[in-house]
This record gives sequence, structure tokens and C-alpha cells, in this order.
Amino acid sequence: GILIGTSIKYLILSCLCLIVGKKEGLEFPSFDGRDRVLNVNERNYKKALKKYDMMCLLYHEPLPSDKELQQQFHMGEMVLELAAQVLEDKDIGFGLVDSHKDAKVAKKLGLEEEGSIYVFKDERVIEFDGELSADTLVEFLLDLLEDPVELISNPMEQRAFERMDEDIRLIGYFKGEDSEHYKAFQSTAEKFQPYVKFFATFDKGVAKQLTLKMNEIDFYEPFMDEPVTIPGKPNTEEEIVDFVNQHRRPTLRKLRAEDMFETWEDDMDGIHIVAFAEEEDPDGYEFLEILKEVARDNTKNPDLSIVWIDPDEFPLLTTYWEKTFKVDLFRPQIGVVNVTDADSVWLNMPNDEALPSAEELEDWIEDVLSGKVNTEDDDDDDDDDYDDNDDDNCIDSVYFND
Repeated sequence: GILIGTSIKYLILSCLCLIVGKKEGLEFPSFDGRDRVLNVNERNYKKALKKYDMMCLLYHEPLPSDKELQQQFHMGEMVLELAAQVLEDKDIGFGLVDSHKDAKVAKKLGLEEEGSIYVFKDERVIEFDGELSADTLVEFLLDLLEDPVELISNPMEQRAFERMDEDIRLIGYFKGEDSEHYKAFQSTAEKFQPYVKFFATFDKGVAKQLTLKMNEIDFYEPFMDEPVTIPGKPNTEEEIVDFVNQHRRPTLRKLRAEDMFETWEDDMDGIHIVAFAEEEDPDGYEFLEILKEVARDNTKNPDLSIVWIDPDEFPLLTTYWEKTFKVDLFRPQIGVVNVTDADSVWLNMPNDEALPSAEELEDWIEDVLSGKVNTEDDDDDDDDDYDDNDDDNCIDSVYFND
């Protein structure tokens, strides 16, 4: 879920839409002062849900009496107002649900986590687990408006599909839109939209290039060269759902603004192996290629999951991470982070820019997984190299709440 009280500066800065562009054609929308966000209560919630194709609700604590906390709450509300303004013609409703005043409504709608945004679409409730900024929320909602399955019908679209190596994606080959097996695939796609991407082809040539047989579905894990075929074709909806759930945590995954909280909450026994690498930087790119090699060699290890963070994509968090983890993010880094207190231990890479080989990285990862390297080791050290993080600076309480 999302903390409304993350930090006023962080929300103000991340809500870039509040900046008005100076040139025609590049004007970011500024809030026009018209309230579009509804206070949802027992009298109006049914009507609101019926009125719109999609309803986006922020479930929040009662308005605090503290001035600063009030300001933080209003920043969260402003993100919703701006998203509502931008998407005005898209038939999406926006609302606020007070956890105390409207507790009955919250219970009926299944809202549980204060500070979270829930999206109602058809019979589904989708929790938005991304950064609370207008641009990220708008992108998420626009993704939800798309068809749950994207069709690949020519070589150009196929090449574009093959380049999407950061995403979990599935592709199936079916006879046509009326095929019962395609319909089962489509129905599954709706359950995972927009977090898992589903593609299909009815084209024999595309299927041949992708080595897909009729009614066969391939699952692509991020950064892997070869897909895994879901066994037992043709597959039922239940089989596809089970397969996706079993394989949903990739060996190497990228932290993204649209699902950063979900990724951070999906830890392995309270820790994350975290790699920082700037893809546009030569050293960062080289390190990322080494990480991919390690991930491919160990893709069958259910205990290994590495979170890759590109600092370029989170400029407002970079100095916070550097202070918390005591690392220089202008250089590639890999470490193990405790998600409860943000205590961390980082692989020592010499300053001569000699990056570890895939074998050296694998040896270090083995030590992490076996417990030889862990975040408690340095707690009693006099030099206190890693263990100087204030509780209120912890990554969970500030940016990735639990």
C-alpha cells in the first residue's frame, strides 16, 4: 500500500504535473481548481460504482489535526484531483473513503489498508501498489483501460514483443478470437492486468518464429533468453493462473514506479538482494549484463530473487538510499537489505572499477543464501560501517511501507 505521509517534498517533486510548461505544446496540466474527487459514503457509493467504467478510491485515515500531516494528506488528495482532471473524458470516477466515517462502506467494498488506492473494474478490485504521483497513477489507469490481451500479427510487432525483456509476459497461439482456449487465456489476462502482460497471435508465421504450436502458451521471465512452455496444452484458466502464480517472482526483476511497493513487500525471508546499476552508464550496463548472466544460470533456484534498481529512474530517492545504505550510487552496487530496519551489507568492490565476474557474484550470492553474509553480522562491530540507519529513516517506513 501507499503511505500518504511519505514526505511533502517527495510528493510535491514527484507530482511533476504541477509544473506548467512555458512553451505551447509542452504544457503540463496544472490543477484548475474544480473538485472532481467524490467523498464516497453509504449514500452515494453504489451510484458512483454504477456510473463509471472504473472507480479509483483512496482509502485514508481521518483528516489529522496536525497541520503538517494535513498538508501531506492534501498532497495525496491533489494527486487524485490531477489524475481525475487529466482523465476526465475516460469514464473513470475518483473518490475518497474515510476509514472511520465510512467504515461500513470500506467493509462492503473490501478496503483494508489505509493509505492505499483501490481500482474497481467490472467484478475486480485492483490495488495500486505504485508511487503516489499523478503521472504514475494515470499511466496505471490507462494500462487498465487497454485490452487485457494484445494481439501480435506481424514480424514488426513480434520484434517489439521480443524486446520487452523487463516484463513478465505470456504469449499464446490460438485459432482465433472465438476459440474457447483463447477465451480462457483472455479471462486469465483480466485477473493479472496490468501487472503481467498477455499477448496472443492467430498468425501461423508469427507462431512459427516464436516456435509456438496451436493452443500452446509460453511464459517469459524477465531477462531470460528462453521462455518456459506451460505444460498440458490446451490449458484451462485455472492451470494458467496457477502457473503464473508459481512463476511470478522472477530471478531478476526491476523496481518500477508502478508496482514498487508490491515488489518491496515480496521479500525472501525478510531480505532483498538489491543491485543498483544505471543502465545508461557503461559500468552500470556491464554490471547489469553480469547480473543477467547470474540470473540465467540460477533461474531454477526458487530461493534467489534479485531486485535491480536503476537510480536514474528514482532521482528523488537516490540521496536517501546513499545515506541509508552508505553506498555511492554513481557506481554499481550489490548488497543484501533487511526490509524491516533497512540494515544492509554490500559486496566490497574495489575502487579501480574492476567489476566482479559472474562466478565471483555467484559465490557471494551463495554466501548470502547460506547465511554466511547477513545484515546482523556487523551489528556488534565497533566501526559500525553499515549499521548507522535511524529507525525513522528506514526504507520501509519512509518509502516502502510494510
